[in-house]
Amino acid sequence: MRGAMRLTPDILLRAYAIGIFPMAESRDQTDLHWIDPKLRGVLPLDRFHASRKLRRRIRRGDFEIRCDTAFAEVIRACAEPTPMRRDTWINPTIERLYTELHEAGFAHTVECWQEGRLVGGLYGVALGAAFFGESMFSRVTDASKVALAHLVLRLRKGGFQLLDTQFVTPHLQRFGAIEMPREEYRSRLARAITTEAAFPHTVEDDEIAAFLRDIAAPLAAVE
Repeated sequence: MRGAMRLTPDILLRAYAIGIFPMAESRDQTDLHWIDPKLRGVLPLDRFHASRKLRRRIRRGDFEIRCDTAFAEVIRACAEPTPMRRDTWINPTIERLYTELHEAGFAHTVECWQEGRLVGGLYGVALGAAFFGESMFSRVTDASKVALAHLVLRLRKGGFQLLDTQFVTPHLQRFGAIEMPREEYRSRLARAITTEAAFPHTVEDDEIAAFLRDIAAPLAAVE
């Protein structure tokens, strides 16, 4: 993505609508590249998996869950190097663009807080009934996993049809992520972005309990 044209949030949303997204090669690189995988990562909202341990942790309420209260802090934390990832694709241009998308109401966070400290979370982009998960981070055990579960709960509640994970990693496979051929993905994307959905910032205790029962049922035979 070279040249004089300045990438804007509107251009970014139009790119998402046709199935492509930007990444930088590293934190220090200023150029961005459009990515269009042949196999796209998708996490089916009706087949989300969570271990008994994770469900118990969510039920206990180990974290205070907030949405959209610390977008800049979340994306900055996602860009930090970790022992498993020395570099990142989130450069200052990415930070600027997604912060502007957040200010326009298209980008959201799910945040895990403990004792007033942000300890984990994720961010992504909502367009129609499609949600594009971008990145997550964790500073304490299971924080990002809890954030992902709460994202799925909110997307299901809000009427979303598609949770795009871009790629499938072994970590995401544990939650039920699958790979989808590009053409099938684009077909589902086209339907999702023309469907109305709303990102819920809050959920009730009974909704959490029902969600935990629902995601436990497919795993009962193997746990």
